[in-house]
Amino acid sequence: MKKRSEMFVLPFKDLTILDVPIVGGKNASLGEMYRELGSQGVKVPNGFAITAYAYRYFLEKTKLKDRIKEILSDLNTHNIKNLMEHGEKVRRAILNAKMPKEIEKEIISNYKRLSSDYKEKYTDVAVRSSATAEDLPDASFAGQQETYLNIKGEKAILEACKKCFASLFTNRAISYREDKGFDHFSIALSIGVQKMVRSDLSSSGVMFSIDTESGFKDAVYVTSIYGLGENIVQGAVNPDEFYVHKPTLKEGYRPIISKKVGEKKIKMVYSTSGPKPVKNIPVSLEKQKEFSITDNEILKLAEWAVIIEEHYKKPMDMEWAKDGKSGHLFIVQARPETVQSQKDKNKLEEYVLKKKGDILVVGKSVGSKIGSGKVRVIKDVSGINNFKKGEVLVTEMTDPDWEPIMKIASAIVTEKGGRTCHAAIISRELGIPCVVGTNNATDKLKTGENVTVSCAEGEKGFVYRGKVPFEIETHNLDKIPKTKTKIMMNIGTPEQAFEQSFIPNDGVGLAREEFVINSHIKIHPNALIDYNKIKNKELKRKIDEITVGYKDKKKFFVDKLAEGIAMIGAAFYPKDVIVRMSDFKSNEYRNLIGGELYEPTEDNPMIGWRGASRYYKEGYKDGFGLECQALKKVREEFGLKNVKIMIPFCRTVEEGKKVQEIMKQNGLARGKDGLQIYVMCEIPSNVILADEFSKIFDGFSIGSNDLTQLTLGLDRDSEIVSDIYDERNPAVKKLIQTVIEKAKKNHRKIGICGQAPSDFPDFAQFLVECGIDSISLNPDTVIKTRLKIAEKEKELGITKKKKTSKKRK
Repeated sequence: MKKRSEMFVLPFKDLTILDVPIVGGKNASLGEMYRELGSQGVKVPNGFAITAYAYRYFLEKTKLKDRIKEILSDLNTHNIKNLMEHGEKVRRAILNAKMPKEIEKEIISNYKRLSSDYKEKYTDVAVRSSATAEDLPDASFAGQQETYLNIKGEKAILEACKKCFASLFTNRAISYREDKGFDHFSIALSIGVQKMVRSDLSSSGVMFSIDTESGFKDAVYVTSIYGLGENIVQGAVNPDEFYVHKPTLKEGYRPIISKKVGEKKIKMVYSTSGPKPVKNIPVSLEKQKEFSITDNEILKLAEWAVIIEEHYKKPMDMEWAKDGKSGHLFIVQARPETVQSQKDKNKLEEYVLKKKGDILVVGKSVGSKIGSGKVRVIKDVSGINNFKKGEVLVTEMTDPDWEPIMKIASAIVTEKGGRTCHAAIISRELGIPCVVGTNNATDKLKTGENVTVSCAEGEKGFVYRGKVPFEIETHNLDKIPKTKTKIMMNIGTPEQAFEQSFIPNDGVGLAREEFVINSHIKIHPNALIDYNKIKNKELKRKIDEITVGYKDKKKFFVDKLAEGIAMIGAAFYPKDVIVRMSDFKSNEYRNLIGGELYEPTEDNPMIGWRGASRYYKEGYKDGFGLECQALKKVREEFGLKNVKIMIPFCRTVEEGKKVQEIMKQNGLARGKDGLQIYVMCEIPSNVILADEFSKIFDGFSIGSNDLTQLTLGLDRDSEIVSDIYDERNPAVKKLIQTVIEKAKKNHRKIGICGQAPSDFPDFAQFLVECGIDSISLNPDTVIKTRLKIAEKEKELGITKKKKTSKKRK
């Protein structure tokens, strides 16, 4: 009996992951999954592998090895014409060679057996290359060889196999090996022959058991297109994208925490005429706007991704396909993920300016980063279409309409506003350096000139002429001290939550709904509720454009808000994530599409119809109901019970009771299923009546921005009185000290999510002295503030108590 290493063909049922040297990584993995994971429900189409031994035998028997060496003897990969000519000669030599009869016989015999298994005379198969390099285990040959789809019949199989052998000598593969110094014959080629999944009649895609951008390990990332999967592998189609949260998926929930429709303009299908067995055809506009797989299918794929990852004990990169005839899903490939899983997540960056330059503009710094680029001065929102990625946005002030370009700016400079204005808040969440309150930036800075914006020098932010050199220093997170005071984070951008979860933290002290509503929904909730009553055709057109695929426009609001919150809840799971219900002012609500139909014009919206006062009044009560439904979905459908709710700007105890009654009517009863409801402490009445507020809320979060404004009686967005605005004012500190004492007396949790501790480490130390439970900081200030807090706790003799570990249900 022949040794396995000397066999020409091995069926998938006889392969394991240990057979990489014989059949390459792709085939070994397919065999492993076919054998081991079928019992767990993972479907893998059957097939067989033509071994590396068969490839070498083919070269020896046909004397191709000597011929190829001869052809490549005067190869010059740096001369493109030379490379193309030599590659073409090698491939032609392989294709013209006669396959040894003994190999042909084995291939045809196994193909007949496979066809018989599927009850067909000649079944359709995919013929895929699987390179193997026994002595080069770290070398990557992915994507360098070819795949042939919809191959049917004995002659076609043999021809496709020879084409696969020839593809080991594509121009890119030859060049790669030459550049890496690999011997062309140290690498052999195995071929996988696998039953085709008729995804040309349905859909296919790629998925990862880890987030490919951040390396976040608790999410499955699924992409999907119509038709055969080659288009997604080649990047020819913009796919649908989904994230599924693994921990709550395992608990039986349905946590599809993000869904985005891709364009999917073309699909690859079987061709019944022409020289090629497949072709691309256009996808109708209607189908482009629909998701290419169902929620149940997304969840099934995510379950399989978890099973496959747990089997291999490492993050995995997988290809899947849905058979349009049977309706069944299949895994058609799986390999280890090799980018994010290799990164060191114990390092954090800090920006340091290497020298000073000519100062053009000075203002208040936001964050601690440095950015440089060409200036783009924009006077009003009509000019935002001219903005290009990487430019420095210079303007009088921003509002939510500007966020699309703020996301792509290298830095932001405004004339108006203080450290809590819109530009400041959004730039912090985006991790972009921002200088506010400069008074003269649009006059001093000229479009097209290079500048460097530095927020790495304390409270003042500087705009320097030209590109000033700076460095990014990294911190070893393993060495960051633990503190008894919980260090939480202020998060607004769902897209950055996975990345920011790697910063040492104790959860999220403030997750803002406003960013999700403004960036992902963009429409006033009342306009969605009243959609069928709206007479304005242009307004309806705008709503239809954004809510594609949603007949029920209210559901669009609920789904998108739930997904945005869920991305943050999942990123920090199972730590607490405190979500503040919407706190737009009436002028900001007016900026939403359709908002002018529902919002009053107020002289001072900062202290007008905002926060809790909106939630129970007829003009917004139904809109608040949609917010509640979104939170209910996050907790009950997605299983993110770590999400808590916070009510902003609650002026009276009676108002707090009214809000909770509306919440209860919408399925969010305090205490039900462990739901905790907090209140912002940002109005002097919250401090004065803290004992009474403690009876109806589970905790407080101090909003130092508004508390300072209302204590000192000034507009925090006005640069004219910004020199008076200071959270460290004795009156403000006295109120904060008082409410902490009252919360402790009433056994209520109390934290702070305002700006002060992020900007002033000494203020954070003051809070520690007062005995605050948690401090929620902007992500870019967590490290330096934690160090200051640890220093103060050590000075006060405060130590972190060790918790006894409890297993989560």
